[in-house]
Amino acid sequence: MERKLLTILFVDLVDSTGLVTANDPEIVRRRVAGFFEHVRECIAAHGGTVGKYAGDAVMATFGIPQAHEDDAERAVRAGLGILSTLDELGLEARAGVEAGEVLVDPDDPSFATGEAINVAVRLQQHAAPGQVLIGPRAQRLTLGRIQIEDAGPLALKGLEQPVWAWHASAASSGERQLRSLEAPLVGRDEELELLQNTFRRAAQSRRAHLVTVFGEPGVGKSRLARDFLEGLEGATVLSGRCLPYGEGITYWSLAEMVKVAAGITDDDPVREAVGKLRACCEDDAVADLLALASGVLEAVEDERGQHEIAWAVREWAEQLAGPQPLVLVFEDIHWAEEPLLDVIEHLAESIRAAPLLLLCLARPELLEVRPGWGGGRLRAASIELEALSSSESEELVEALLAERELPPARRALLLEKTEGNPLFLEETIRMLTETNGSDGGLERIPDTVQALIAARIDRLPAAEKRLLQRAAVVGRVFWEGALLHLSPEAEDVSGCLADLLQRDFLTSESRSSISGERAYRFKHVLIREVAYAGLAKSERAEQHESFAGWLHQRAGEELLEIRAYHLDQACSLHAELDGGPPVALAVETAAVLETAARRAHSREAYRTSRNLFLRAAELEPTLRRRYFGAKAALKLGDFPAVWAEMQDVRDAARADGDKKVLGKALTALAEVTLNQRADVQAATELVEQALVVLQSESDPPALFEALMTRAKAASWVADAASVEHYSQEALAVAKSADRKDFETAVTQSLASGYLVQLELEKAEPLVERALELAEESGSIYARAGALQTRAHLDRLHNRLDDAEAGLQTVYELLSDIGSASELTFAQIQLGWIAMRRADWTRAERYFREAIRILKPLGDRAHLCEAQRSLAEVLVEQDRIDEAERVALEARETVGREDRISVATTTMALGIVRAAQGRDDEGEQLLREARDALARSYYRAAELDALGALARFLRSRGRKDEAIAFEARRAELRDPLASTVQT
Repeated sequence: MERKLLTILFVDLVDSTGLVTANDPEIVRRRVAGFFEHVRECIAAHGGTVGKYAGDAVMATFGIPQAHEDDAERAVRAGLGILSTLDELGLEARAGVEAGEVLVDPDDPSFATGEAINVAVRLQQHAAPGQVLIGPRAQRLTLGRIQIEDAGPLALKGLEQPVWAWHASAASSGERQLRSLEAPLVGRDEELELLQNTFRRAAQSRRAHLVTVFGEPGVGKSRLARDFLEGLEGATVLSGRCLPYGEGITYWSLAEMVKVAAGITDDDPVREAVGKLRACCEDDAVADLLALASGVLEAVEDERGQHEIAWAVREWAEQLAGPQPLVLVFEDIHWAEEPLLDVIEHLAESIRAAPLLLLCLARPELLEVRPGWGGGRLRAASIELEALSSSESEELVEALLAERELPPARRALLLEKTEGNPLFLEETIRMLTETNGSDGGLERIPDTVQALIAARIDRLPAAEKRLLQRAAVVGRVFWEGALLHLSPEAEDVSGCLADLLQRDFLTSESRSSISGERAYRFKHVLIREVAYAGLAKSERAEQHESFAGWLHQRAGEELLEIRAYHLDQACSLHAELDGGPPVALAVETAAVLETAARRAHSREAYRTSRNLFLRAAELEPTLRRRYFGAKAALKLGDFPAVWAEMQDVRDAARADGDKKVLGKALTALAEVTLNQRADVQAATELVEQALVVLQSESDPPALFEALMTRAKAASWVADAASVEHYSQEALAVAKSADRKDFETAVTQSLASGYLVQLELEKAEPLVERALELAEESGSIYARAGALQTRAHLDRLHNRLDDAEAGLQTVYELLSDIGSASELTFAQIQLGWIAMRRADWTRAERYFREAIRILKPLGDRAHLCEAQRSLAEVLVEQDRIDEAERVALEARETVGREDRISVATTTMALGIVRAAQGRDDEGEQLLREARDALARSYYRAAELDALGALARFLRSRGRKDEAIAFEARRAELRDPLASTVQT
């Protein structure tokens, strides 16, 4: 079995019952037999396969056994062709066409199953007599090649959602319009200059020059030619396209050129067309040989006739090139038949007294049938178009997006997936634009791109295609040994790989992550994705599991994460197909996932760790897997998830008598109770329960975290003695366990305590020690924390540039490990620095971004500080109504027991009330804030409150009162030197 992007055509007779009733049975039989014969011939002529007959209906598939990039167009053309000629049989029919993923049996064309078949059937049933209705995927694949009219959304039987449909009325002529966005030519300056120089040489030397532009589909051959031709002056330009299928197409591209040059239209009678040719040719013999309208070129089969045609074309070209240089553009010559290729080479060799440029566009497969194309000839050149560079791709994306917004992460993914192919970029952006980012987003390959790549893969020999699909299971990079393991013994793996390298599907890697194994890479990531998509899911599952076994045998634990991925893929596919994986596979996969999760946790990749633990617990639930999954969520700052999951873990640990997990779960719940629920008393009770449980357990990390959480709870109520006591206990545990990361956390916490008290002399050595310990620990999290404390010190010393640089580093470090709460605290501090500089716009941006992240996480401790700071910034911008709303939100967010933030949010509301002219209320709030902070040891926050109150009093003309608060402010600052600012 194989999965393919197919196009389905359904054709059904209209009113066959009436036909039987009104006619003699023999007449009916003849007409119906004629109908089926006509349908078969038309489908075959367009490269389709009759799949099955159902009564008076015929189902045809396009893409079996070999896919073509224009299968959808072929299907629609076949449908139109069938319906347009039924009048001769005295019959009427209707048709439906849709494309989509279908499961097929390559050995049995009658077997095909998939939603596209159902849609095609229902569209046919909705169509009017003589009408072809096409579905959305067929429409996208035929864009610009089929004339259509919108039929709107249709409610089709058996489908939950309406399906948009179009009436196909006729086939369009001209170049295939895959691209729908206007984009500049990017990254092709050298190639364009080469074409321009070659044209100038042809014009000056009056000789024929041949240039062939090679490139994979979508790399920009046609676009390069178009820009070159648009810049030409003083030249006659004729172009024609070679067709991939059809009757009488040997000289099709040449026929298009000759018709245009002679002014022949498709509906000209034969005599008139021949007359036009003779009128534009100096020799009637030349005209007669070029008489395409009468079918002469197609009718010539013998070698003598082909030589005569080559002579006639040369005479015709020399005549046209007489007045001014002639440019003949042959597109898609990889589809050209031998006689046309002979004619082109004949022109290049024989014309020596006329300015002629022969520009040919081809895919590399031309060299498979014509290895010596253009080689060894004077005045012949080749251009190979490669993918755009990263910077060129970014330039093209910028132009294509224009005014559209695409977040940086999605833009990076877009560039990664399209890898410099201009068409892939344009089609992906078009898909995102049309679907408004839905429809699978960047995870989905545009149908047009998938069709191009699938057709290329299907042209491979069967053994190479199957090997490519097996390689796709392994990944973008794979090993020859893995393919030997996955392939039948009789298969020539080395030979197939050599051919795939030659055909430019693969590249050879200079290094391998598995010693002694030769590594290869797919030339483009989308080749890998399309090859993988062609495998049936049952085969994918087998191959993933088999490869995981080989990897374990060959690399041991070294590439465990890759093994975990492949086992998980096998389980997911089994679940999709069979409702669940085999028990043995699930158990093995869960164990490997857990090991990978622990590794991720140890390197502080918490998001990855959480996903792996959760998946392991899903396959085989254990208490510890559930705990560690929730613990990773705590590291990420996802408090709602932690609260829900840790309660279950706590209850299960109690039931199982697992004290270690119980103590750790209680500590985590205490942490959430502080940050999300702002309930210091409840948090204290939880963490003290944890300490009781953990004192009897030998688990230093768990005990350390409990002690630090207890110290944090004490800091919320400004209990300096308790903060010091529990911090010192935690420090002792960290030292005995030789955990430098733990020592860093305690040291920076102690330093922060001194900083908020403005005891900078005590804080500075602790800050430096925390930085040293963080470097020794190798922990990203520890380094970020130490740098954040250093930035706080720099800010107090008014070293704003140093503080900002440090916080930017913190932001980058925490972005890598995904710690949202700590990340947003860095943003809040950056906002405070911007406030110090009176850069209100920048400050607002920092605070709003922090609020956006914190709200869904339920981190009230940081959220209320971001909100109250934003309110103060809005007052500075005279946006008082908005400031009031945000200040009130901060007051709702703050926990009643979070004494410091209660005071700072009170201060912010007081600033707003004063700005509103509600002086009594504003003054009362400002005094409340100042008094509360004066009772705490948070001297830095008290400085802010004193400053706000003094400014208010001075603005109201109450200078004497203001001086008293300014004196207190100076008293707090005096021991710290004049550099201290808040």
